[in-house]
Amino acid sequence: MRHALAQAEEAAHLGEVPVGAVVVIDAEIVGRGFNRPIGSADPTAHAEIVALRDAAQRLGNYRLSGSTLYVTVEPCTMCAGALVHARVECVVFGAPELRSGAVISTAKVLENSALNHRVEVVSGVLGAECADQLRQFFVNRR
Repeated sequence: MRHALAQAEEAAHLGEVPVGAVVVIDAEIVGRGFNRPIGSADPTAHAEIVALRDAAQRLGNYRLSGSTLYVTVEPCTMCAGALVHARVECVVFGAPELRSGAVISTAKVLENSALNHRVEVVSGVLGAECADQLRQFFVNRR
C-alpha cells in the first residue's frame, strides 16, 4: 500500500485527485498507476485502470490471474468491473469512498452472483493514511 500511496502523491503533484494503485504478482509490482483523467482528457484514467493497463502491457496479457491490486481509495463501479474482467484475485484498498465506492460503500458490485469471477476484498489497509492524503489534497485546494 505504501507504493500505492506514492503513486497517489504523483497524482497530487499534477493536480489530479490523489488516488494511486499498484498491481502485484508473486510479490513483484507489475503495474503502477495514479489518477490522471484531467491530464489525459480520459474519463476512464482512474488509478486502478491505469495500473491494470500497465500490468497487462508489461505481461502481454489482459488476464492478470493471481494478482492483487492495491489502491488507496475504494474502487468505483467502473474499476470494480475492470477487476473482474482482468481476473484480479484480490483488491486491497485503504479508505472507503462513501459517495462513489462500489465495493462496500454505495454498492457491492463484486458480490453480484451473476459475475463469472470472484475478487477477494480487503479494506482498511493504511486507511487513515489514505484518507488523510485525500483530505489534505482537498483542504489545500480550497
